[in-house]
Amino acid sequence: MSAQGVQNLRLRRPEPQKSAAPSAKRHTGILQDQLRRAARRPWAPNFSLAVRLLLLVRVTGAMYSNIDDCDETFNFWEPLHFLDRGFGFQTWETSPDYSIRSWAYILLHLFPARLASLFIGPEKRPAFFAVRIALAVFSILAEASFYRTVYDKINERVGRYLFFMLLVSAGMWNASAAFLPSSFAMHTTMLAFSYALDPPSNQKSLRTLAATVIFASGGIVGWPFALALSIPFILEEIFVYGGDRVPPELRISWTIGRVKRLIGAGVVASLLFIPVIGIDSIAYGRLTIVPWNIIKYNIFGGSERGPELYGTSPTNFYILNLVLNFNVLVPFALISLPALAVTYFFDRKRLGLYKPAPDQSSPFTLLFMRLLPFYIWLGILTIQPHKEERFMFPAYPLLCLNAAVALYLVRGWQEQIFIKLTNSPYKASQTYIFRNFTSSVILATAIISISRILALFKYYHAPLSIAFAFETEELPRLLNVTGLLPAPPSDARADELPRIDLSPIAQFNLTLCLGKEWYRFPGHYLIPTGVRVDFIKSEFDGMLPGHFGEGSIKSAPSESQSIPLALWPAPKTRLRPAALNDLNREEPAHYVPVETCDYIIDLDFPLHPSVSAHEPRYAIDTATYDRVACLPFLDARHSRLLTRTLWMPGEGWQELNEFGDYCLLRNKERVVKKEEAIRRLKSS
Repeated sequence: MSAQGVQNLRLRRPEPQKSAAPSAKRHTGILQDQLRRAARRPWAPNFSLAVRLLLLVRVTGAMYSNIDDCDETFNFWEPLHFLDRGFGFQTWETSPDYSIRSWAYILLHLFPARLASLFIGPEKRPAFFAVRIALAVFSILAEASFYRTVYDKINERVGRYLFFMLLVSAGMWNASAAFLPSSFAMHTTMLAFSYALDPPSNQKSLRTLAATVIFASGGIVGWPFALALSIPFILEEIFVYGGDRVPPELRISWTIGRVKRLIGAGVVASLLFIPVIGIDSIAYGRLTIVPWNIIKYNIFGGSERGPELYGTSPTNFYILNLVLNFNVLVPFALISLPALAVTYFFDRKRLGLYKPAPDQSSPFTLLFMRLLPFYIWLGILTIQPHKEERFMFPAYPLLCLNAAVALYLVRGWQEQIFIKLTNSPYKASQTYIFRNFTSSVILATAIISISRILALFKYYHAPLSIAFAFETEELPRLLNVTGLLPAPPSDARADELPRIDLSPIAQFNLTLCLGKEWYRFPGHYLIPTGVRVDFIKSEFDGMLPGHFGEGSIKSAPSESQSIPLALWPAPKTRLRPAALNDLNREEPAHYVPVETCDYIIDLDFPLHPSVSAHEPRYAIDTATYDRVACLPFLDARHSRLLTRTLWMPGEGWQELNEFGDYCLLRNKERVVKKEEAIRRLKSS
């Protein structure tokens, strides 16, 4: 207030405000939304949330999924068990005479197994699940990275569709934690695509180097045939402008620069051969290039040997198998390239540039190159006579990618048809038809996939459950009845009871035998130390594994002496078993008489029994065997197609299936004699 009674106001100059962080730009991917472009971006989990959601599903899968392929058990779990524990089954593939399995790949999995033993104890079961969980975590990181790249580089909605397709599919449930080179190649393929989906550019040398090295690791460390998935990446790197704008007069020099960059990345990637060849050469005792041996056997094996010795399948094998694992997504994946062609003529704005300039790439070309690998892989595998489910693993994520893109394109057609019929983009932006369509597809594949996963667990999980019953019920019973099981402290609570030490079981010299169920054996990691596993004769007349270091051995090759053992922990990997061959010829030396078996694992179908001289019904021979544990196992031949494929609650559904008894059988006379001998020894 001034002296003259006049009030003065002084206005403060506004302070400059800190500018808010710029929001991420939308519509930067190859595919462009045409409705609600100014609306907030569709919800999708960020990388952290994606990892956490995948963690719930993948770790559950690691704990409860089946081992569906005997190759996983005998060519990977058993060699790993041999490195870790000093014994296990050996197939001809790990014989130095053939050496088509990489010890470098197997050695990668020794760390989680040893880590579990260090922190949990000497039991083998935790080591088994530690390896599986480690594989699941690797898959989680690869899936989350792959999904976020699709979200950023192709389209946000496509990324969201892809995430839920990966999350719920039965195929990814089976493959993510499988101890197989094809699963490793699947993981590396996702990581490589996390870089390869970024459009190529002369300013993005990291894209070329990273994608090349990761693709190469999948082929060199894992499975060499998986390199076929990198063919479109190589073509794109050399011939597609991507993020570059190249005048016609500079095209030749630009191509030469791209080729040089790709060759340089290839040279760096080839350095992976050094540790892989080094480890395999030390393990086998002579210079060994396992990727070449795999290619040589499978492609140049000749008429007497090769994968056809192990069975052939019809042309439609992979389509039917993919439908089992991905159900409604398979048609979408198969129409992805035709759908792209339809979009070119019917909904061209969906891919941004209506007409690219002569010196830049068309977005149609970029998307075509990203959808092509799945078709290449499916085509290559389909023309091969020998087919197995695991061969398709590397392309599982790409199937989901193609399906997600096709789903988005079909949604775009619906939008365009709606606009043409109503002549109102505003009404199209307000309708729920398109959202309901895509949500219905995702929900349908989720329900069917969960039903398939439950069917696999409930119908075929008995081999792992029987192994668990053997370890936790039958062997503790033996220790208890013979007095070798120490009594727990009288004041100990239930949650404080010590773990049962099964090491005294070695005193029994027990033998667990496998007959016609040899190919469902889950591996020595689930059989306690002190129990020997052997084969008895069945109607199978092919090559069965032997035991590492047992049986007649060929003379060691002279060149093996030139490679020292160094730090290799298992010198028996250099021995050349005489009883192993690559012609799938039966070897009688791998069988033991059934009379020497203390326990037998057998499968019996009471309603449709199959009896032969080598496969009697052990499960009903009550005079010789006790049924220690029996669990239901689906008789697929005598069950309905739909009910054996999917699981649904209710007795009516299950009555359409037929089940057998998957049993652990105890030889009464042999086991009782051993119990009595141990008791006498203990009392004396």
